[in-house]
Amino acid sequence: MSNTRYLLETSLPLLWLLIATIGASVHSARSTKLTRLEIWQRWWAIAALSCGSLWMTLSFLAIPDIMATAIGFSDTPFVTEIAFANLALAIGGFRAIHAGPRERITIGLMAGMFLWGAILGHVFQSLAHGNWEPGNTGGVLLYDALIPAVMIALAVRDSRKRGASRREAQRVLG
Repeated sequence: MSNTRYLLETSLPLLWLLIATIGASVHSARSTKLTRLEIWQRWWAIAALSCGSLWMTLSFLAIPDIMATAIGFSDTPFVTEIAFANLALAIGGFRAIHAGPRERITIGLMAGMFLWGAILGHVFQSLAHGNWEPGNTGGVLLYDALIPAVMIALAVRDSRKRGASRREAQRVLG
């Protein structure tokens, strides 16, 4: 495999992070109805988590052999399980679009349990078994790390901001 092809294949998961970042940046620069924080949370939920996870769901269901080979597991019986775990993440992401901060934190933590666990598996396979396939290393590690981390961080910030606003209103109202 050429270096260019490897770079393209390993970077494909980052497309969803790029879409979320560009979408949130453009939307927040133009919107007067939603706060920047709300816009970023919604874009991260829909583009990064939901669309990325739906892509993985469809890929693992429609072309399981290709996906398994891309990860370096050519004969795994777990492709269907990976597909439906990603479907659960997509549903959580869609729910997070209109959820409050506490629910978004929970959705981020749920995504983290699967995606951060996947990172451990990818790293172990790379180091213990020399599996440096594009779907096992590179972009997928960043994707798996950032999606839940950013979702949680944005929701925690929103929760703190709302808490501070409530405390200020209580102080003013006496």
